[in-house]
Amino acid sequence: MAHKISDECIACGACAGSCPVGAISEGDGKYVVDADACIDCGACEGECPTGAISAD
Repeated sequence: MAHKISDECIACGACAGSCPVGAISEGDGKYVVDADACIDCGACEGECPTGAISAD
């Protein structure tokens, strides 16, 4: 089960820096999670200032 980033994302990049496997990258106006690479550790959830990241 991968995490996902909602439209609340402000594209600050905090989540990408916290991902231990590099599963988060900049998308079109917001960051996106590569579901195949995500190990569901939840590290990104705590780093997001807008609470845009949740378990899928």
